Amino acid sequence: MDVHGTVAEGFEPVREAFVRNFEVLGDRGAAVSVYRDGHRVVDLWGGTRDIDGTAPWERGTAQIVRSATKGVAAAAILLLHQRGELDLDAPVSWWWPEYKTAGKEHTLVRHLLAHRAGVPALDRPLTPAEAADPDLGAQAVAAQAPAWEPGTGHGYHAQTYSWLTGELVRRVTGRPIGEWIAQEIAGPAAADFWLGLPEGETARAGRVGPAEIPQAAGALRTRPKRAVADAYADPDSLTRRAFAAITPLPDENDAAYRAAALPASNGIATADGLARIYASLIGEVDGGRRLFTPETTELARGEQSFGEDRVLVVGTRFGLGYMLHGSASPLLNPTSFGHPGRGGALGFADPETGVAFGYVTNGFRRSVTADPRAQALVRAVGTALTSGD
Repeated sequence: MDVHGTVAEGFEPVREAFVRNFEVLGDRGAAVSVYRDGHRVVDLWGGTRDIDGTAPWERGTAQIVRSATKGVAAAAILLLHQRGELDLDAPVSWWWPEYKTAGKEHTLVRHLLAHRAGVPALDRPLTPAEAADPDLGAQAVAAQAPAWEPGTGHGYHAQTYSWLTGELVRRVTGRPIGEWIAQEIAGPAAADFWLGLPEGETARAGRVGPAEIPQAAGALRTRPKRAVADAYADPDSLTRRAFAAITPLPDENDAAYRAAALPASNGIATADGLARIYASLIGEVDGGRRLFTPETTELARGEQSFGEDRVLVVGTRFGLGYMLHGSASPLLNPTSFGHPGRGGALGFADPETGVAFGYVTNGFRRSVTADPRAQALVRAVGTALTSGD
């Protein structure tokens, strides 16, 4: 397996783990990037740019990162709070009056970020075309009655997070969230990340598809708990309804879907772009400016939700828009904050070690949270840090 790129001295375990992902864990095309104290120490890529193709992955190849997009959307809202334009403890309806319906009048901004808003599903799912229309999406969640009293519990807002965060940013700034992220986050961080892929960048994005662990690695397969399996099998469960808020499932390789701005699910990034954004949240990157103040970083990783997730039916931990280190989302350290993409991508930062991480792939597995390929790379980063220290 030909792997391209570089690793700094001491980070060789990451290269070894990356190669093993192709040889044992079924990666077809992928890239990983790691920064430490604002400088890139790992920059690797390999395989094919398309899950079903033969053209080689290049350094600038980008992929859809699914729910890893949520962490970047959260950064937008936290930056608005940092600038004094948005109060996390104010009702959402202060900026979005239409949201004050059906028992949601006391929903706070922080509830949206911490998956405590109570609207993970829609009574009438949206089609992919409807979901791409920010007006229709906003109207749907504003009219939706909550599944529980907002703020009293948590459950993963797999799809509705798009319209909740997107509309709030639009109401506060007057700009679409994809445009705001491009100008205020990706641009200053010099990061290849797009929410709403521009026509001029479409050639850089590879085709994605399903990927399974090869038979030779069958020992690594794990069966979900019975309760989890039952929840995903039951069409009336909150779990199934949350993931089916867009029905039928969008074609993630469709140009129209990629051009839309769905901050829950369709950001497109290089591994370096994802890592670079997280690096810029916790420090200066290559002499550039830090995006989060230390106080905002603490807000991001401060625990807001903990315990059994009403949607995922497993224990989860959330800060303000970010998954925190735990059994459902093992990160580098308890101090880390970030977000996985279902069955593949991962981005996170760890302020204590100064590490920022990005992994993207063209092959998505069935796992919702921790992916074995990303986890192997995270463990290798930990090994490198321990050996270096």
